[in-house]
Amino acid sequence: MTEENNKVTEEKKNLNFIETIVEKDLAEGKNDGRIQTRFPPEPNGYLHIGHAKAICMDFGIAQRYGGVCNLRFDDTNPSREEVEYVDSIMEDIQWLGFQWGNVYYASDYFPQLREFAVQLIKAGKAYIDEQSAEEIAKQKGTPTQAGTNSPYRDRPIEESLTLFEKMNKGEIPEGAMVLRAKIDMASPNMHFRDPIIYRVINHPHHRTGTTWKAYPMYDFAHGQSDYFEGVTHSICTLEFEVHRPLYDYFIDELKALHPEDGDYRTHQFEFNRLNLTYTMMSKRKLLQLVQEGLVKGWDDPRMPTLTGLRRRGYTPQSIRHFVDKIGYTKFEALIDVALLEHAVREDLNATAKRVSVVIDPVKLIITNYPEDKVERMEAVNNPEDESMGSHEIAFTRELYIEREDFMEDAPKKFFRMTPGQEVRLKNAYIVKCSGVKKDTDGNIEEIYAEYDPATKSGMPEANRKVKGTLHWVSVPYSLPAEVRIYDKLFTVENPGEEKEVDFRELLNANSLIIKTNARVEKELEHARPLEHFQFQRLGYFNVDPDTTEGHLVFNRTVPLKDSKKL
Repeated sequence: MTEENNKVTEEKKNLNFIETIVEKDLAEGKNDGRIQTRFPPEPNGYLHIGHAKAICMDFGIAQRYGGVCNLRFDDTNPSREEVEYVDSIMEDIQWLGFQWGNVYYASDYFPQLREFAVQLIKAGKAYIDEQSAEEIAKQKGTPTQAGTNSPYRDRPIEESLTLFEKMNKGEIPEGAMVLRAKIDMASPNMHFRDPIIYRVINHPHHRTGTTWKAYPMYDFAHGQSDYFEGVTHSICTLEFEVHRPLYDYFIDELKALHPEDGDYRTHQFEFNRLNLTYTMMSKRKLLQLVQEGLVKGWDDPRMPTLTGLRRRGYTPQSIRHFVDKIGYTKFEALIDVALLEHAVREDLNATAKRVSVVIDPVKLIITNYPEDKVERMEAVNNPEDESMGSHEIAFTRELYIEREDFMEDAPKKFFRMTPGQEVRLKNAYIVKCSGVKKDTDGNIEEIYAEYDPATKSGMPEANRKVKGTLHWVSVPYSLPAEVRIYDKLFTVENPGEEKEVDFRELLNANSLIIKTNARVEKELEHARPLEHFQFQRLGYFNVDPDTTEGHLVFNRTVPLKDSKKL
């Protein structure tokens, strides 16, 4: 077998089940060999990491098979939708590296949907119901008990048509009546028990203003929008699997009205959602966190939103790689957030510049180093990529090291700085601690050490073995900075499943720790917002947009090492 054939065989093995379906459809010539998908978010909030999986599927299928993926906003509930969300969704899709073919809105099809509803009423397949939501819900029965008919189910067609017109004109108050499809109140599928297809909403629409007063429900608008646009593969998550028969029912009814469309048909396919540990995916609850000030907006780096992940320092490449690794199946699972962290760590390890930063500084004075001497030590920018070169870092008599890197009365296996023990200062010299200075409360103010001039990195004696290497910055050649250390937002592994507890009680009080006295090397003076760095020994960080002239702010994306073995 040739190398090319081997490659093709391997690609076939790696197909997910949706790709297998698409390849089969193409082989059979369905829809004239055309592939068209869509990504259909409701503009009622910001996209989160779960949406990234759907984006990668919808756009990825179109890319792989020479099709087109359109962006469609399912804007059928004006009371919850805003232009702000439309703009953010577009930005997030492009940030992930995808581009839609066309932009559509469900509201584009309001005239056709209304006409379809009228056709159903005229065919005796829809009726106006004046019962309350509670009464309708009660009459639907249970999965094991058939529902009971609405007293309005056999309402005269002309009467339903007249009332539906009044709903659209704004003559009917919210909640007073709805339009229901007349299907089967005894169906084992609860969604077939005369579903509501239109309701009244007295709230201006972000695109159509006050033109409409009655709005279609998702189950009525979604499939028809797919049909109007020519979607061939309507791909969604598993919670919509039980909706698929209703999706098909409405498509069948619509196709009967459009025989000119021939054999074209859209089909719905479902895959498992992305659920992450220590993460909440409910847009409603994420909105609560924002509105109640429990986080600092949709782009708070603790949020699972794409804008929050971007601000925290996640890269689009890492998110796409993560989604590819976890794959697509028909089985729901809870994915360890450590896998997402591992993906960004791998990406940044290959691309991030290495710099020296001391987050909790204590002064180290090299007593035998000349006071006015300044040496320029070479620091490699990224050992994984020689093309990134190196930069210089100033070495002086007075330095800052991490407070936790010193212990006066250290245990035997403490290999950092302690009196009488040698350590290497990275890219510089071997030093030995000779003493400390404390304040009146016994807190260490300064650490004293002596250096060995023959141990400069690169010199023959530099290879002398010591067990500890510390990072540092020069006192006069460093800059102040604020460093924000982020951790998991929730304290329990699956906060969405904790039904007996208010989810706000599960918030991690230590999800954000701010260090205001950090010192960074001067190389970072002109660092730009969202630029990535590896802080030596500390983790991966990026520049927060809060950064201003003279006030650098950094967010920790992830620590250097995985939190658990993968």
